[in-house]
Amino acid sequence: MIQTSNKFDVLGIGNAIVDVLSFCEDDFLKNNDLAKGSMMLVDQERSKFLYARMGQSTECSGGSVANSLAGIASLGARTAFIGKVAGDQLGAIFTHDMRAVGVHFDTSPTKGDISTANCLVLVTPDAQRTMATFIGACSLVSEHDIDELLIAQSAITYIEGYLWDTENAKAAIRKATRVAKKAGKKIAFTLSDTFCVERHRAEFLDLIKHEVDILFANESEIKALFETEDFTAATKKLRGMCDVAAVTRSEKGCVVLTKEGEQAVAAGPVGQVVDTTGAGDLFASGFLFGFTQGWELEKCAALGNRCAGHIITQLGARSQLPLKRLVA
Repeated sequence: MIQTSNKFDVLGIGNAIVDVLSFCEDDFLKNNDLAKGSMMLVDQERSKFLYARMGQSTECSGGSVANSLAGIASLGARTAFIGKVAGDQLGAIFTHDMRAVGVHFDTSPTKGDISTANCLVLVTPDAQRTMATFIGACSLVSEHDIDELLIAQSAITYIEGYLWDTENAKAAIRKATRVAKKAGKKIAFTLSDTFCVERHRAEFLDLIKHEVDILFANESEIKALFETEDFTAATKKLRGMCDVAAVTRSEKGCVVLTKEGEQAVAAGPVGQVVDTTGAGDLFASGFLFGFTQGWELEKCAALGNRCAGHIITQLGARSQLPLKRLVA
């Protein structure tokens, strides 16, 4: 249950990214050596090359945890964000978008030649998304950006696994977890991506065992985490490693794991699927919103499923409609 003394319900630490979304055929992915359904890191030159080849696009602010915070704010909770942008046009767009949806964001922009991060999101006819991400200014987030008072004033600090790709960001995460634990607050963490899990498996397992209270992952990610194709075997290993783990399974809904047991929560009906971008992010929005309101875990998961089901019926990971209507 959220404490009334907290200024924010959820504080997120993640990559501040502007998404560039475009539809494409499978051949485009093959011809450009893009692994379908993955998130890969690219340099600025590769990002510019792919962008030049993409079709008509739509730009909107993104980033996994940033998307989740926007969703939580839309549901009616108080949120804040720590992430790095540059003092450029994309940085101004990201800052405006976060503040416009009610997320507190005042991390100082970086100075110099490096630009704000962007993610090229390529959506195929089956609604799968393939992402090529230039992390840009995100790579410069460090422990100096961690506002200790902000963390101490937040019931939950939510961190994305994507951040683990740079040493300075790791230092920032470690500082944030120390401050949160000292203040008696909870840590939520998302595995982010199977490729991310494969890069950092041992460190992620250690983090989950010793720091994380609430874990978010999808079925593929926990299989990768435990190096097995058996979902039941993976959930058996995961159960009890942290207080709560919520594992999404697309149209199957999700499974919530605690030390006491596990519970499957079915997905509800979904309209026409347009773009799966942000499904996991918005699941976390619904789940964390419910958690901060003191709901039972099953109810938290059910709202997470509804939020995920809603976001995949539109292009992009920021809801075009207020999410409060999904709470009832």
